[in-house]
Amino acid sequence: MDLFKDIEAHGHEQVVVCHEPSCGYLGIIAIHDTTLGPALGGTRYWHYGSFQEAVTDALRLARGMTYKAAVAGLNLGGGKAVIVGDNKRTDREFIFRAHGRFVESLGGRYITAEDVGTSPSDMEFIKRETDHVAGLQGLSGDPSPVTGYGVYMGMKAAARQRWGKDSLKGKTVAVQGAGKVAYYLSTHLKAEGARIIVTDIDTEKAKRKVEEMGATMVAPDEIYDVQADIYAPCALGAVINDDTLSRLKVEIIAGGANNQLAEERHGLALEEKGLLYAPDFVINAGGLINVYREIAGWSEERAKRKAQEIYDTILRVFAIAARDKIPTYEAADRLAEERVDAAGRLSRMWMQGDR
Repeated sequence: MDLFKDIEAHGHEQVVVCHEPSCGYLGIIAIHDTTLGPALGGTRYWHYGSFQEAVTDALRLARGMTYKAAVAGLNLGGGKAVIVGDNKRTDREFIFRAHGRFVESLGGRYITAEDVGTSPSDMEFIKRETDHVAGLQGLSGDPSPVTGYGVYMGMKAAARQRWGKDSLKGKTVAVQGAGKVAYYLSTHLKAEGARIIVTDIDTEKAKRKVEEMGATMVAPDEIYDVQADIYAPCALGAVINDDTLSRLKVEIIAGGANNQLAEERHGLALEEKGLLYAPDFVINAGGLINVYREIAGWSEERAKRKAQEIYDTILRVFAIAARDKIPTYEAADRLAEERVDAAGRLSRMWMQGDR
């Protein structure tokens, strides 16, 4: 692999390869852009097939965090860390303490948090070595309520764009997934009088939503074929693909899952089919907002007010798409790039403490 070419391709600032042999720690920290603020992004613990696969994942995720923070209006850049290894390992303290030391060595340029394969207790180990960590126990807490609320607000914005008003009363929403984000989204949908169709590979979770929300349950693969107004992917990624595109019988796609498009060309295909897509990293930014709440010392109510702004942000994405005659997934990238570029053009002023 040509690491320098990979870094240059998407403008990454820094990649740090980290190794601590005493405990078998091997990590990669990728910093994409710090124009808006320190790079925030979780630490993913995963068994990668190769070093190149791990680097590619870190670079891709770090860039995604820059865009997510930018469109959310947060004073953060984008970064990501991956630890290579078996995330089922139980003797985790010194793996994460080693990781914390490398995070500390970056002097605040990167702030880490929980991600796939890691937990709040792992963050506590990191905290022993650095203050540049969020997602600690008893602080920002479960991000699902804020994320679910943000998805709900983004869905209402999409409804306004498509139907001229943002009411979801009487609309049918096909919710893929019955996890925490899907649960909190569904509570808002139920309160507004929407009809919910639900599926999950865990049928017991789906049944609970049937009982609590009055939802209709379908088999996991049948969710793509139901007649609905809105499809809300809230579980797996890559659910908009060559197979599902021809099966969807909806007008709007708006959900909390990450990386919903299997490939970028599927975003163009949605546009050609006349389906309105609310880009995933815009509509699900509530989770990042919840982490920022901890860093900035916000109250839970202030974080929820910030998540409410996703409504206006989604409308801005749609406006850019119309202005520039591009698909909405491209418009979301453009909105992020415009904010980063605008901040980068600000003239630097002397501040007390400058040398």
